[in-house]
Amino acid sequence: MGEAAKYFVVREKAVPEVLLKVVEAKRLLESERVATIQEAVDAVGISRSSFYKYKDDIFQFHDNSQGTTFTLTFQMDDEPGLLSDVLKIIADYRANILTIHQSIPISGIASLSVSVQILQGTGNISRMVEQMEEQRGVHHVKILARE
Repeated sequence: MGEAAKYFVVREKAVPEVLLKVVEAKRLLESERVATIQEAVDAVGISRSSFYKYKDDIFQFHDNSQGTTFTLTFQMDDEPGLLSDVLKIIADYRANILTIHQSIPISGIASLSVSVQILQGTGNISRMVEQMEEQRGVHHVKILARE
């Protein structure tokens, strides 16, 4: 029997340039801005062999996530209204909050896990996580699980 596929969530800055160019070539093809694979690879500056080698193994995070449940874990300062601000970010991206678990704050820091379901109208999940990380008082946002 074949080995089960393994998946990783990696920040864009850690992805090799050739893989990012494959994603861009796929985007050009899907948007019909180019008609052929050759035009797409020429536009982004990679070879056809690189495109074919990686095309089935790289995709934007949001592209295949509809109907998926993600569990995010993070720490946040124990400040009035901060949890509300974080939940508003999730709501603004139209993700469905399934569960929220918060520890009792220790030394002014609470640990949280939030499970969200990605719906058809949900915005870009990568950007949602970035916006949560940018929120003052929120620390170490990580995607713990994908179901």
